[in-house]
Amino acid sequence: MTSSKIPMVKLNSGHGMPVVGMGTAAPFPFMPENTKSAVIEAIKIGYRHFDTATLYQSESSLGEAIAEAVRLGLIGTREEVFVTSKIWCTDCHPDLVLPALQATLRNLQMDYLDLYLIHEPISVIPGPPSLPIKEEDIVSMDLKGVWEAMEDCRRRGLTKAIGVSNFQPKKLEELLLFAKVPPAVNQVEINPVWQQQQLREFCKGKGIHVTAFSPLGGQGRENGNPVMDSKVLKDIANSHEKTIAQVSLRWLYEQGVSFVVKSFKKERLMQNLELFDWELTEEDHLKISTIPQEKRLWDVIITKEGTVKSICFQDM
Repeated sequence: MTSSKIPMVKLNSGHGMPVVGMGTAAPFPFMPENTKSAVIEAIKIGYRHFDTATLYQSESSLGEAIAEAVRLGLIGTREEVFVTSKIWCTDCHPDLVLPALQATLRNLQMDYLDLYLIHEPISVIPGPPSLPIKEEDIVSMDLKGVWEAMEDCRRRGLTKAIGVSNFQPKKLEELLLFAKVPPAVNQVEINPVWQQQQLREFCKGKGIHVTAFSPLGGQGRENGNPVMDSKVLKDIANSHEKTIAQVSLRWLYEQGVSFVVKSFKKERLMQNLELFDWELTEEDHLKISTIPQEKRLWDVIITKEGTVKSICFQDM
C-alpha cells in the first residue's frame, strides 16, 4: 500500500484529507520514543494523515518524526502529510485559543495545521490539560467566542481547516447559528457497536465530514472489547478472509466515514491500510446493522464530593 492509493475526502474547506489516519493517543505513561519510531514506520508504509492533541502529549514526538522523515527522504516536505490536533477544555476560552494553537505549532515545529478541532464541547478553568476533570472546574462555555477565535486562527493561516470533536446535533445546531465558517469535521466515536447513524445523517446534511475515533472500540471499555469480540464481525471476517479490524474499518469507509486508528505495531499498521480492493456485501451490511449498540462512557470527572463519575461529554 502506498499513500497514493489511500482515498481522499474533500472537506468543506476545499482541502483533501486521507480517509485513514494514524492516532497518537498512547496509554499512560506516554513514551515519546515509541510514538516517534511508530510514526516514522507508518510514513514508510504509506500513512500521510496523523492525529494528535494537546491532551495526548504526543505533538512534539509527532513533529520530530515528520521532520526526521523529511531528512530521511521518506517524504519530500511537511506539505505531504495531513496533521490534525485538538484544543483541550482548559484552553476553550476566547482569549486562549490562539495561544494554544501557537503552542501546538511550536511543539510540532510547524507553521500550520491542516485541521484544528475543539476536543470536547465544554470549558474548564485554565490550567495544564489533564484527566479526570474536576466537576467544580467545569465552567460555562462561550462557544460563540471560542469559535470566532478558531475562525481567526484559520484567517491567520495557522490552520487550513477547523472543526469539532464529540459534538452531538444539539451542540452543532447551536454552533451553526453564528458560525461564519462551518466546522469541516466532527470527530466522534463510531464503530459497528456504536454506529451513531442519526449524528452521521445530521452532519451529512450540514456538509460536515465525520471522522471516527476508536473505530475498533479500543478505549473506555470495562468488560472486553465488543467490536473485537463480536461474533457477527468474526463471521463476516472469516467469509472474506480478513480480520475483524479490517471488516470494521471497511464498514466505516463504506459509510462515508474517515477514521483515525491507533496502533504502533507494523503488522497492524499495514493491515489497517489493506481495505480498498474488496467490498462488504449487502448481507454483511444488514448483519452489521443488527449489532446491539453499546454507548461508550470514556470520560470521567471527580465530583465535588470527591467520588469518580463516568460521563459522556457528547451529551452536554
